[in-house]
Amino acid sequence: MNRSSLTRFAWLSIAAALATIGLKATAYLLTGSVGLLSDAIESLVNLVGASVALTVLTVAAKPPDEEHLYGHSKAEYFSSGVEGGLILVAAISIAVVAVQRFITPQPVQQASIGLAVSTVASLVNFGVARILLQAGKQHNSITLEADARHLMTDVWTSIGVIGGVALVAITGWQQLDPIVALAVAANIVWTGFNLVRRSVLGLMDTALPAEEQAVVQRILDKYSDKGIHFHALRTRAAGSRRFISMHVLVPDNWTVRHGHQVVEKIEAAIRAALPEVTVLTHLEPLNDPASLADVGIDRVEAPHPTPTKHANGR
Repeated sequence: MNRSSLTRFAWLSIAAALATIGLKATAYLLTGSVGLLSDAIESLVNLVGASVALTVLTVAAKPPDEEHLYGHSKAEYFSSGVEGGLILVAAISIAVVAVQRFITPQPVQQASIGLAVSTVASLVNFGVARILLQAGKQHNSITLEADARHLMTDVWTSIGVIGGVALVAITGWQQLDPIVALAVAANIVWTGFNLVRRSVLGLMDTALPAEEQAVVQRILDKYSDKGIHFHALRTRAAGSRRFISMHVLVPDNWTVRHGHQVVEKIEAAIRAALPEVTVLTHLEPLNDPASLADVGIDRVEAPHPTPTKHANGR
């Protein structure tokens, strides 16, 4: 699938954010509930996040160029990082309003109408979140997955807010509304933190997940039984793109042609097992001391053989 077509999911997210902002703002104006206000503020963050996602998905879909020979897929980490930061800002704003309302509580009005409107907004978010989450997993897009998880957090937030407003209407305890808003703020702080953390890990060239590394190892084990050794195996992810590099050590008496043919089979097997993966291999003779000189990230100079003296002293 052409990754530029993923932008249609970002447009769907933008449309959902605009719809829910209107619905939740209406619910707040009807009820005066600070909990519903916090819900509307989070939908504003959804709109900004979806707009950033649209931009980033457009950039990430660009083919490699002279300045970005490995492609642009790593741009997706900026989207989830920005969205995580915006969530943290929204949480602070919600907390400030909630504390003020806790000190000076105000009655919730027209609770039933406001709750009905907010419920419709939650259903919209839930439907769009499921679509984005499925697309994010199918196409290995951290941008769509982050947007989906944020929307699902919004859904659970709305459920909490709706429950809080309903309890206020039933019990008459006005402070319950800002208490729920503070709980909402704490919840979205955790979501924002996780999104920022995941973006940082991606930008730091974190290794592939353990289950994907296990897939690679199982393929290599099949060749290890044939006398082929491997070392300097390194993996990293750049958005949807995976990068795997390794050294392949073959028997000394093999021809370059034969070794290359085997390496081609190994690379093909890995590409068939993992989507969007670039495999880089380095062919080495098994018993050459120099083959062990560059196992680490920095090469160590191979030891030079000590010259031997002939019987005549020369």
